[in-house]
Amino acid sequence: MTYWLTLFLALLCSFATYANEAPPLAEDPVVEQRLVVIAEELRCLVCQNESLAGSRAELAMDLRREVRSLIKSGKTDTEIKEFLVSRYGDFILYRPPVKPSTWLLWFGPLLLLLAAVWILIGIVRRNQQQKDMPVIDEQQRARAQALLQETDSRK
Repeated sequence: MTYWLTLFLALLCSFATYANEAPPLAEDPVVEQRLVVIAEELRCLVCQNESLAGSRAELAMDLRREVRSLIKSGKTDTEIKEFLVSRYGDFILYRPPVKPSTWLLWFGPLLLLLAAVWILIGIVRRNQQQKDMPVIDEQQRARAQALLQETDSRK
């Protein structure tokens, strides 16, 4: 019994080592509110499907710290986004601008959909052509009937 209790306590203590420190509470609520608004429009570079505001990745925490310091230094939202885009590229924006370098991001899914529809139509047409029964002449029809009657008579 003591062995199991010791093992349970050891496991419980080992889980505590994985816990992270809670982030400090906001020093300035206005800065934090602006940070949340900006971070919701930015993509976490590690998670890629989460906003910077919702990500728990260390890089996301560093980027939020960076955005917070830019806000405190008096930068506008546009200047902050331009700074991050110059550093990390348009990928950091959830809604990148439409320009030649981002056309694939904007129109790639549509092109893939059109290609899939085109391939599907081709497959359906090919299958329909293969299903068409070949026309047989009277001699072939009579031979087939004779074979069918022969197999019926054997049963």
